[in-house]
Amino acid sequence: MTSRRRQVPWMHRRSRYLIAAVAILGAINTSYITATKLFGGETACPTEGCQQVLSSAYATVLGLPLALFGLLAYLAIAAFALVPLAVNPEKERQQRSNLENSTWMLLFAGSTAMLVFSGYLMYIMFSQFVAVYGDKGLCYYCLVSAIFALSLFVLTLFGREWEDPGQLFFTGIIVGMVTIVGTLGIYSGISGEGATAGTNSSGQAGPPITTVSDQSEIQLARHLTSVGAKLYTAYWCPHCHDQKQLFGRQATALLSVLECAPDGRNSQTALCQEKKIEGFPTWEIDGKLTAGTQTLQQLADMTGYQGPRDFKN
Repeated sequence: MTSRRRQVPWMHRRSRYLIAAVAILGAINTSYITATKLFGGETACPTEGCQQVLSSAYATVLGLPLALFGLLAYLAIAAFALVPLAVNPEKERQQRSNLENSTWMLLFAGSTAMLVFSGYLMYIMFSQFVAVYGDKGLCYYCLVSAIFALSLFVLTLFGREWEDPGQLFFTGIIVGMVTIVGTLGIYSGISGEGATAGTNSSGQAGPPITTVSDQSEIQLARHLTSVGAKLYTAYWCPHCHDQKQLFGRQATALLSVLECAPDGRNSQTALCQEKKIEGFPTWEIDGKLTAGTQTLQQLADMTGYQGPRDFKN
């Protein structure tokens, strides 16, 4: 009587390669974002939503780009998946078995944590950005990363035959709870109350204005306010900061500036939605919306400013 070797499912035989492939794709996605954040430049985005999300307070952790931590997580998952494959199963069977068992648990814990964290970020994106700006609030890099995290979890869960499903479930619950608590702790200083129609006086503020205003900038700012000009901004928007830098600290304080970011300080999200503000900064002059950073000369021409124009910034 001959014995038959048990047929190993295709998924079990290829799961580590698939996990590594997905992790490498995730690393490429996050490394691009990390590079643009660390070395300057803007991330190429099909919609304005990418810039809105990637420039928000949620995209920075401990002063570093969140994408950097995502990159490290994907690289760790790829390493956990590939390291055991470097050991010859014929010559070092016990070592290979030990490595596979330990790395499978690391893969499960890591993919579970990434799935939970990505789920929270998806909640933030849809509740704080998509709910306010519609499809313009979508960050496709973030969506892709969330899909990769889900794929890693599914491949890990079904990539082998787990001997103790109960222990696996218990481990998943513990890892998930720790991840949620840690995530809420990281973002505890970011208020999401500005998503409501009211204002948020304790929300996020942009970087300080470092330039000093001269009399020309101050008089232009007073003129703009007197003719009803409004500047719609978002605290996370670098171009909004550039616009304020042109005026200087003293003149900016005289402008009618409205914060559109849901989690920004004194947020006027409802008004921004009503005005259909789609990009930042946006000027409203005589009922006409003009998007983009404007030079002080341009603003003077647009509003019939007759004062001194020796602008220094």
